[in-house]
This record gives sequence, structure tokens and C-alpha cells, in this order.
Amino acid sequence: MGAFSKLIDAMLFLFFTVVAVVAPLIDAQTCLPADLFPDVLVQLKVWYIRDYGDYLVAEKPNFFVGLVWLELLFQWPLALANLYAILASKSWFPTTCLIYGVSTFTSMVAILAEMINSGRASDKLLMMYTPFIGLAVLAILRGLTHSGKIATSGGHRLSKKKRV
Repeated sequence: MGAFSKLIDAMLFLFFTVVAVVAPLIDAQTCLPADLFPDVLVQLKVWYIRDYGDYLVAEKPNFFVGLVWLELLFQWPLALANLYAILASKSWFPTTCLIYGVSTFTSMVAILAEMINSGRASDKLLMMYTPFIGLAVLAILRGLTHSGKIATSGGHRLSKKKRV
């Protein structure tokens, strides 16, 4: 693996680590009762809403709550799997990275489209969300890379020809 690929994996590792921590502790407050979370986490979310003016987190529109459920039930487990895959150099990492990237990119397009078209998002709020679409693209590109190895079965090269 080249140095550039290792740099990309390091960036994605940091990104997946943030998702692994923030999704269940902060984002989950969007769709679960606040009394399930310690006061310090609830206050952190209140501070974030106030400081960044995140009206989506504050108002909880249905589409946004649905995207948070998608994050918790689908993207968060994939982020955990990707962390493991990076640490253990698993061969399936490009596949799970691609799946995660496409899902996150799709969610971020919907969120950013709402923010930009509504005219309600401050530059500070847009700067908070925009890197996530870039990291999703990076995950997609990483997922599209292949090692170039030919699939094998039992140590034998698989042939595309039919055997008679």
C-alpha cells in the first residue's frame, strides 16, 4: 500500500472514530428521549445548537430524524466495522467503505440542500457540515480502489472459462 493510500486511511480512521463517538452520544439525542442521556451530553448538544445555530437539530424535521435513524442503525455499525477493518487490514474494507461513503454522501446531499435552499444556515453551520460530504467522497473513492489481486479459490486462480 502506498503512502498516499495510508494517508487516506488515516484520515478515514479519524473520521470513523468521530462518527463512532458522536453518533450514539450526541446525534442519537435527535430521535431518542433526552432523559436517556447524561446531563453533560444534553448540555453539550444545547451548546452546539446555540453556538452553531443548527436549526435541524433543534427543530427535528421528519426527514432529518429519519436520516439520524439511518446513521444510528446503518452508518454507525459500518463506521465501527471500518475502524476494525483499518486496524486489522481486512480485505473487505474497500467494500464497507464504499457502502458507508455512498450512504453518507446521500444523507449529506439532502441535509446540505435543505440548509442552502432554506437560507437559514449560517456560514459557520455550513462549515460544520460540508467536510462530511468531502469525507464521504473520500470514502467512496477509497472503496472504489482495488488491490488488483485476482480472486482465488483454495489457492487456485479462478478462471472465467467454463470447464467441460
